[in-house]
Amino acid sequence: MGRQKQRVWPGHPYPLGATWDGSGTNFALFSAHAERVELCLFDREGRHELERIALPEYTNEVWHGYFPDLGPGQLYGYRAFGPYDPEEGHRFNHHKLLLDPYAKALSGALDWHDALFGYVVGDDKADLSFDKRDSAPYMPKCEIIDPSFDWSLDRPLARPWHESIIYELHVRGFTICHPGVAQGAGGSFRGLADKQVVGYLKELGVTAIELQPIHAFLHDRHLVENELRNYWGYNPIGFFALHPEFLGSGRIDEFKTFVRTMHESGIEVIMDVVYNHTAEGSHLGPTLSFRGIDNKSYYYLMEGEARYYNDFTGTGNALELRHPSVLRMVTDSLRYWIREMGVDGFRFDLATTLARVNGEFDEHASFLDSVAQDPLLSTVKLIAEPWDAGDAGYQLGRFPPGWAEWNDRYRDSVRKFWRGDPGQLPELASRLSGSSDIYDSRGRRPWASVNFVTAHDGFTLHDLVSYNEKHNEANQEGNRDGNEHNYSWNCGVEGPTDDPEVIQLREQQKRNLLATLMLSQGVPMLLAGDEFGHTQNGNNNAYCQDNEISWLDWTGIDAEGRALMAFVQSLIQLRRQHIVFHRHRFFHGKEIPGTKTKDITWLMPNGEEMDKKNWESETEKSVAVLISGEAGQYHLTEHGEREPDDTFLLVLNALAETVEFALPEVKHFSHQTVVIDTASKGEEGGIVEREVKSPFFAKPRSLALIKYVSEAG
Repeated sequence: MGRQKQRVWPGHPYPLGATWDGSGTNFALFSAHAERVELCLFDREGRHELERIALPEYTNEVWHGYFPDLGPGQLYGYRAFGPYDPEEGHRFNHHKLLLDPYAKALSGALDWHDALFGYVVGDDKADLSFDKRDSAPYMPKCEIIDPSFDWSLDRPLARPWHESIIYELHVRGFTICHPGVAQGAGGSFRGLADKQVVGYLKELGVTAIELQPIHAFLHDRHLVENELRNYWGYNPIGFFALHPEFLGSGRIDEFKTFVRTMHESGIEVIMDVVYNHTAEGSHLGPTLSFRGIDNKSYYYLMEGEARYYNDFTGTGNALELRHPSVLRMVTDSLRYWIREMGVDGFRFDLATTLARVNGEFDEHASFLDSVAQDPLLSTVKLIAEPWDAGDAGYQLGRFPPGWAEWNDRYRDSVRKFWRGDPGQLPELASRLSGSSDIYDSRGRRPWASVNFVTAHDGFTLHDLVSYNEKHNEANQEGNRDGNEHNYSWNCGVEGPTDDPEVIQLREQQKRNLLATLMLSQGVPMLLAGDEFGHTQNGNNNAYCQDNEISWLDWTGIDAEGRALMAFVQSLIQLRRQHIVFHRHRFFHGKEIPGTKTKDITWLMPNGEEMDKKNWESETEKSVAVLISGEAGQYHLTEHGEREPDDTFLLVLNALAETVEFALPEVKHFSHQTVVIDTASKGEEGGIVEREVKSPFFAKPRSLALIKYVSEAG
């Protein structure tokens, strides 16, 4: 390596990572069990290792040193020395270059090679063998950054939860084919900040975008060897660095500019984060970072069998959030993305894993308690995916106050109802009214339920109404992957068709599902592309399809797609205009004080209230719900004023025949107007404006929204 050239001073054990102070850089790396740590410096291209310098100090389990001559742009990595004893949980191998867990930027891409593994791949002793090859030529490198950025004109939007409309999108897939994005910007944050893209989001009306993983992640070896890629990105290798492929400029300022642009347009940015596992996988995975720095501290090892990992995620490992330094890394990461990168909230992948104590879910797990008491983290939007792949992993409704949760029971019940499954009314009623049976306790609000009909994982909306079976052959797993229980219906033909009746029915079913979503209590989440009919050709697990299967085709939007887009825009506008559809409190089916009107009333087609017999009927597939605008007095504006609203009747008919509904009489209202009818045809695409009288004839498989117009107009 040659003689040492860099000056090095003792430095400080905090902050962790490589921190440039304007003069030099402090390096600090946690490892409770390493015997020595060397900093490795590389040339600008990351091809040649220039120096190795031992970090001179070790304080409170942190190795550290200050380098007065190093600054932004310098590439680096670590080598950690210690015991290689997998059966005791130790996997140190100083021949392997290691990424800094706190690296703020990565340079270069990983090149899969057997030298990346701490053991000799193919050896009879498997991971108990020891590999002495240098992994540096095949590794990305960490980069020191200059964190400065002008945030002076940016302000957190802090939009109230109940006003939120979330739009889930993929950074690359959303813009890679967008014709209006500048050349070279497609698939990057620069592309997402393009004025045409921002204008589209504003016109659509969403209030927040939820980005699929943008932390640095790896493309799995088996995917690369099969000429596939980890498109979704749920395979993290760092929790502070952006995925380099999303940075067209190569600079993190690109992301900050994107966030600032979104905020200027009134749109919040939510990150989908994966703190439950890392890309190092099982005991047979590569040694890239955490494993080689301190395997026994970073990972949740099996009791009495420290060679192996607890795997609650199906990915081979789980981070050990019971360890204070690992917990600190995760909470430091969250604070970094808020303070330094400007984001507004997080969706936590497989969040149950983050709250496991001795293998069991515990709502007072150290991670959940740490977030709850943190004056910064507790104030942003926190969304749990309330399950994982381990035993007793399904924990819907059990996350503590302050958290919202992906509500898959909403997804399934709405899909089943509109498919025409029997006996769905009781479940549907609960989901449409905010899932109070799940969330109405301890002061939680309807916004705790993040409602969705589709998400990145599963069928798109178009495919949900076009396929009975998954078609995942392109994933090269024999169509064995992906969910078998989709509750989808192809409307009579599997896949593409020219049959106009089938096409019309599919478009109507899309409108039914979207209208139900936007008119339900809770927070709606829309999957990008669903608003104009994006298809994945029946693939319900397109995690490895970084191609036209996943990318949004902006130039291929047909007449049906344009009509559906207009319908969604109108739905969102209607929801945002009427507090009755996004109340801050749960409905209880009780009389509003000072009136003889219930806040919500469920009605049979004959106009009478639903009774026990009707609720329990397997054949009832039609219902109406009267939502009183007077219930708005329960909601107070920021200045303490009551916010009454219009009264609406929502009519849902999942039968394959027309149903006659008697419209209930409501005092002080002169007439009723249909504002949505998903059975209507033509350019209006379901948005109508016509007066209606009782009885109302609900067409087969349709949803209608009827507004009561006051005598005063």
